Amino acid sequence: MEGGIHVGNKTDLEFYTVEVGDTTFRILRRYVNLRPIGSGAQGFVCAALDLITQTNVAIKKLSRPFQNVTHAKRAFREFSIMKLVNHKNIISLLNAFTPSLTIDEFNDVYIIMELMDANLCQVIQMDLDHERISYLLYQMLCGIKHLHSAGIIHRDLKPSNIVVRSDCTLKILDFGLARTAGTSFMMTPYVVTRYYRAPEVILGMGYKENVDIWSVGCIFGEMIRGQVIFPGSDHIDQWNKIIEQLGTPAREFLCRLQPTVRNYVENRPKYAGYSLERLFPDQLFPPDSEQ
Repeated sequence: MEGGIHVGNKTDLEFYTVEVGDTTFRILRRYVNLRPIGSGAQGFVCAALDLITQTNVAIKKLSRPFQNVTHAKRAFREFSIMKLVNHKNIISLLNAFTPSLTIDEFNDVYIIMELMDANLCQVIQMDLDHERISYLLYQMLCGIKHLHSAGIIHRDLKPSNIVVRSDCTLKILDFGLARTAGTSFMMTPYVVTRYYRAPEVILGMGYKENVDIWSVGCIFGEMIRGQVIFPGSDHIDQWNKIIEQLGTPAREFLCRLQPTVRNYVENRPKYAGYSLERLFPDQLFPPDSEQ
């Protein structure tokens, strides 16, 4: 069933099994020529050809998504948000299915998405001019604005969760950690990958949509510098990297911290922060940039 969950039955001959590296895919016969393109904590991703639409797609296998409550929630969030959100800068859900015949066998879920050409990790290593950097940032912000307008906070924005086509079209993906604004997740400290975590996340404060904006800022800075802005080795070092470059936060910010956290932060050395010229010196900008 296009756009929904396709479930096989005992006489169903629509599925076949193929080995892709060390991973077994049991998928609909309409998808052929599988090749691996990535993997993560939640699953394994292949590129494939859809024989019905004659287009290239990405197939994400969610392996054992119901092994525990945490994995089940992440799988549900990813599927439901992709199903509901419709925006040119958010990856589209094309199809989803399981080859399982009964609820007892229901272990694997396959999600079919648009296939893009690269993720932002790869694009950052290229020599991007001012126009391309601006266009990529603009699309990132458009996608995030759409999510936030729908009350959705991504919570795991990073270059590997942002994909790009050769024409510079950008789309945001991977909604396994996304949540609805205003729910009890607000105090969950470990959501965003460390380098892109906002101070509110690192310090265990309440946070909202602003955590995504911080992540976008870190990614933007990385596009300009060509390297991670705050490469902390752990959450303490991450905080130190932030205040060394941006300066010790104001008293108003510190007053919002829990007493034990505030005590630690207040006893750190005081930093004035770097100037904008030191953070992003002129030589980082391409010669044809006017600003």
